[in-house]
Amino acid sequence: MPNKKVALVTGAGSGIGRASAIELARNGFAVGLLGRTPSELEEVAKLLRSSGAEAERLDADISIEEEMSAAVDQLIKRFGRLDVVVANASINGTWAPIEDIKAEEWDQTIAVNLRGTYLTLRFTVPHLKNGGGGSIVVVSSINGTRTFTSPGATAYSASKAAQLAMVQQLALELGRHRIRVNAVCPGAIETNIDDSTTKRAEEETAIPVVFPEGQVPLTGGRPGRAEDVAHLVTFLASDASSHITGTPIWIDGGQGLLR
Repeated sequence: MPNKKVALVTGAGSGIGRASAIELARNGFAVGLLGRTPSELEEVAKLLRSSGAEAERLDADISIEEEMSAAVDQLIKRFGRLDVVVANASINGTWAPIEDIKAEEWDQTIAVNLRGTYLTLRFTVPHLKNGGGGSIVVVSSINGTRTFTSPGATAYSASKAAQLAMVQQLALELGRHRIRVNAVCPGAIETNIDDSTTKRAEEETAIPVVFPEGQVPLTGGRPGRAEDVAHLVTFLASDASSHITGTPIWIDGGQGLLR
């Protein structure tokens, strides 16, 4: 079994997942890169390897049980251990009035964001236990945990609120195994997640509020960077956060306080 600690990052091909994988590798972790787009994952893997880090590409859809089971098995076969799980992969899904959201649209958001988080933890927690502990970082959102003003985002907000409930429930369940479980809750971040968003009839659910100029006070309105979240993820993955568990940390530059 290698001395180097091992992290699994879901949704590692782009955005927060990619930035987190890079930052974890920079801090000495071997990294399992899990996602649905092999070309993106391979690009990240080559980048990590070129810097001297170890990386394993894991092609899987987090909502499909068989694929997740096989991916985690592949990771353990390669590295022999698991210390950190970053449950990052998610979609925005469909944002629309509640009577307009189709059942299959609702189910898709819940399947990826909530079932996917469950499957990620179902197959990784046994390995964290076997290793004597570790850290789980779930990437949630300010939506559903701090703000509720994104028009039509009911399915998304519900999935993100449920993720936080899972974090707090599991922090108690897994504490005896020395496994810490925390949530990172980003606000506006410069990523491509909007590519997975379908919006309909926003005017029917929008709240007529005029926000102060620049919705992100800390940066004068500029969204945060994926790297900002990656630094926080790496802190929660490290021993520097050894007494933190069951905690949501909002990383939004104060955006949620305005909304």
